[in-house]
Amino acid sequence: MIKKRDIVFATRNQGKIKEVQKFFADSSYNILSLDNVGVDIEVIEDGDTFEANAAKKAREVCDASGKMVLADDSGLVIDALDGELGVDSANFLGTDTPYNIRNTKILEMLAGVSENERIARFVCVMAIALPDMDEIVFERAELLGQIAYEISGEGGFGYDPIFFLPKYGVTMAQMDIARKNEISHRGMALRLVRDRLERL
Repeated sequence: MIKKRDIVFATRNQGKIKEVQKFFADSSYNILSLDNVGVDIEVIEDGDTFEANAAKKAREVCDASGKMVLADDSGLVIDALDGELGVDSANFLGTDTPYNIRNTKILEMLAGVSENERIARFVCVMAIALPDMDEIVFERAELLGQIAYEISGEGGFGYDPIFFLPKYGVTMAQMDIARKNEISHRGMALRLVRDRLERL
């Protein structure tokens, strides 16, 4: 049996960890959490782009763990809010604010905005850092949708309950995880990452 290679996924978001572990379950890579490798650092995401934040997390965790690291920065971009929330998606209304409150606030901010103006996209940038390489490898993916009129669905996490996909007639939180991984911004970026890892 071929031994799987370890990759540390640089997040403490348990929802993201579960998604990525499931995605790589049948691959030659084993996804580890920060706790699995005893890394207890808090990377300050102060970049002004998704790429800058993902790269910073990947490099700092790589240096701390001595292992290959995969880091992502993702966010919700809403056209009617001039591109907000963007790189500040995780900090919207404060880092400790529950997402049901954040989602409710977004719906309030878009009150009166028509359906064809509620265009939004989930953006995900993945960065790979290796101990013996200075270069950071990036992959980027986007998922186009709309902001729903109400919170719907019990699955997913974050802004999934208000991100509506007209093609499927559901929010991201109403999808099962297998379908979500097929079509999500993170799923698309992870497929690009997996292809890239095979070439590294």
